[in-house]
Amino acid sequence: MTLFQATFFTGLLLIAFGAHFLWHGMRSAKSVQAFPRSRMAAYILLGTAAAWFLYKVTQLGPADFGQYKSLLFILFLVVAVGSFIYVPDFLAVRGLAALILLTAGALLDAAYMELPRLKLFLVSFVYLAIVVSLILGANPYKLRDFFEWLYKKDNRPRIFGGVFATYGVLLLGIAFTYNV
Repeated sequence: MTLFQATFFTGLLLIAFGAHFLWHGMRSAKSVQAFPRSRMAAYILLGTAAAWFLYKVTQLGPADFGQYKSLLFILFLVVAVGSFIYVPDFLAVRGLAALILLTAGALLDAAYMELPRLKLFLVSFVYLAIVVSLILGANPYKLRDFFEWLYKKDNRPRIFGGVFATYGVLLLGIAFTYNV
């Protein structure tokens, strides 16, 4: 993935995410607040994150414990399946956090050793997303608490969406300043 693609697609994703909150506002409260404990979202998000992570395990080289990749694959597969059985609460949040961390790795790889200083808008957002993902992965109930706070006042969801959509537009503009 190139730096242009990473910045462009991140911008599009932020615009789409922000547009949801801008468009729906308080009408989205019920569905958004149901997300942290959604079984379907857990299967999709954690399943995708587990598949991506297990693929990365199969690609390990000798310097990265590659000689143990079969054992690691089995171990992490058992952990992923076991989490649906023994720790089913807030799996959607944990799956989202894992996907954000895996995506952050791909985005930071795209920005690595690139010259444009404007890439810092992408990289700064990615590092912020990493911090939020680590917090939510360890304390997934905090997302539930955030959603309760977000929907306490009528204008908060729209402001929240506006911030993300605006930053997405900024990233789209920055993407086109790179030498493609």
